[in-house]
Amino acid sequence: MLPPGRTIITRADGIYALERALRRRGFAQIAGADEAGRGACAGPLVAAAVILPAGRRGEIDGLTDSKLLTPQARERIYDEVVKRALAYQVVLVPADEVDVRGLHVCNVSAMRRALAALTTRPDYVLTDGFPVDGLGVPGLAVWKGDRVAACVAAASVVAKVTRDRVMCQLDLDHPRYGFAEHKGYATPEHSAALDRHGPCVEHRFSYINVAAAAARGHGSGTVGVPAARRVRARVRVGENGQVFGVEGGAG
Repeated sequence: MLPPGRTIITRADGIYALERALRRRGFAQIAGADEAGRGACAGPLVAAAVILPAGRRGEIDGLTDSKLLTPQARERIYDEVVKRALAYQVVLVPADEVDVRGLHVCNVSAMRRALAALTTRPDYVLTDGFPVDGLGVPGLAVWKGDRVAACVAAASVVAKVTRDRVMCQLDLDHPRYGFAEHKGYATPEHSAALDRHGPCVEHRFSYINVAAAAARGHGSGTVGVPAARRVRARVRVGENGQVFGVEGGAG
């Protein structure tokens, strides 16, 4: 018997075409995984995994890469994703773990943990940019997957909205940095606050701009002292995406 012919999918085919093609090959449950916060110098790295249902139930109006959406559109699509998804999971990696283990290791590990925790076992996995092994099912790393595959785009929205909510919570604990506005990215306003106050416990001290601010020792903030990691505000995300601040916790 001849093997099936190669399926060629272009971006013009739409964001659902790749999953349709995989389902035609017998992969019923297709999970997508993506992260938010790689480029931020403060706050957690957040990974999400999502399985959308087949057919029209899984088609969400306006679904695309979360970075291309307005905050209002992200919130709307987030609500649709969590309502329609067969399964979804979110994993948060705090700043101190990123410092200890490294960004790429934490990124791949977080996506693996989110995928492994799905209550519906996927038959195939699509990830944005980076391959994730050790899942026991076939998978594919897709360049700009959050613009090509619906389940990856859905994961990108879940990760982004969750992280934005976390950063707004952290802004209440550390109001001098403007986390609610820039979400921990190195904007001019954030850089000025770092220079003025020094880094806080939620900053990633392995990032060069944070390390430089800690070394300068300006301001009255918790500059780069290891003891600053001993007591911190942890964040917990509920099943409905609500963000809770949890006092204490070892860093």
